[in-house]
Amino acid sequence: MKFLSRLQPLALLTLRWALSLVFIYHGYPKLAHPTDAMRDFFTSHGFPVYFLGLAGILESFGALLFFVGLFTRPAALVLAAEMAIAIWKVHSTHGIMSVKDYEFPLSLAAACVILGTIGAGSFSLDHLIFGESGKKKRPARSGKE
Repeated sequence: MKFLSRLQPLALLTLRWALSLVFIYHGYPKLAHPTDAMRDFFTSHGFPVYFLGLAGILESFGALLFFVGLFTRPAALVLAAEMAIAIWKVHSTHGIMSVKDYEFPLSLAAACVILGTIGAGSFSLDHLIFGESGKKKRPARSGKE
């Protein structure tokens, strides 16, 4: 199955774009069109009302970063933490055995952890700017100094 290893950059691109679509779909309305129902939902789960905007910012800008593959690792870890908090405070009210209540945010968190540990892949601005090592590329020095 070695040939599948060559598809890893495409798989990471697909994962980034799929997560980007999901996070923009859920984050943009929180940021651009917050409703009283959204505010009530957040406050009913013990969050301050400004967390609605914070969640919208994290999800919307995280989605944009995923789409272009820039600062993918830190963005992914922040979004994984957000999903972990959502599971803890909102989706697991019926206990840990009620997986059907938190399977979606758990899947998002797991995918974000994967991106946070593996990185964005070859088809990303992270790869273009920082290369494989994750450190910013420096221009080549000429031997005449």
